[in-house]
Amino acid sequence: MVATNDQTVTVFGGTGFLGRRIVQQLRSRGFSVRIASRHPDHGYTLPGADDPHLQSVEANIHDERSVADALAGAYGVVNAVSLYIERGAETFHSVHVEAARRVAVHAHGAGVKRLVHISGIGSDAASQSRYIRKRGEGERVVRAAFAGATLIRPAVMFGPDDAFLVAILKLLRQLPLYPMFGRGETRLQPAYVDDVADAIGRIMQRTETPGIFEFGGPRVYSYEELLRAVARQAGLAPRLLPVPFAAWHALAWASEMLRLPFLTRNQVELMQIDTVSSPDMPGFAELGISPHSVEVILQKMLPNSGG
Repeated sequence: MVATNDQTVTVFGGTGFLGRRIVQQLRSRGFSVRIASRHPDHGYTLPGADDPHLQSVEANIHDERSVADALAGAYGVVNAVSLYIERGAETFHSVHVEAARRVAVHAHGAGVKRLVHISGIGSDAASQSRYIRKRGEGERVVRAAFAGATLIRPAVMFGPDDAFLVAILKLLRQLPLYPMFGRGETRLQPAYVDDVADAIGRIMQRTETPGIFEFGGPRVYSYEELLRAVARQAGLAPRLLPVPFAAWHALAWASEMLRLPFLTRNQVELMQIDTVSSPDMPGFAELGISPHSVEVILQKMLPNSGG
């Protein structure tokens, strides 16, 4: 571990899929880290959890005082809070716009030097998809409140404990026919979650960085190509069944009536849109990172993936 430089970085959402890896990357670079989450005792056990330079604090991003307290004395902040299913007061607007603005405003007011805001490829304030629109609005309000903020737009992220490849593997094994979204033509560029966290660690170390990064993996797949690549690594030969998006929307509408929906219309909308990094935007290459492929990581995942 690098010698601690006494600079503290607050990570909102530091117990999540990406957030906990960001915490590890920041510590490995010598930053003191303050993990700000609503339930700090319900999170995970981080290697070196007895590390005096690693602190967990209770913080609610919907509460002004809570956010201000979590940022007091911090050198940097990473907002890795995200929401994929709306429930009650937890909406895309409250999390991706209002809370994002709150973090940025208080970071600026506290004299924080570096703000990294996690968004997503395709974020667009003019999108018809509410999720994508609110992601875009969130970027806009963050830049308005903290002019030097760095926006991070990852493609769909994967890793050993994800909700993406693990779910695909499970269904490929269980279903005699695998229902595809549409004709499987949507283009995806999955990014390994540890690569994204590594990139954020490098960005926090630098004094000057571009304002926006887009992170996609080394290969662009159609959805069908991705399914077949995953199946091939697992030694499976699936039968893929195209299912029209209209049917998926109907299924998602019915699912949303459940207390814990297994599919939402927002998720279906996302599967209708290509998520590929722009060649005109800075990405992994500008940070000296060679991203890992789905196939390489799957080779490591498969012995522990339930097969």
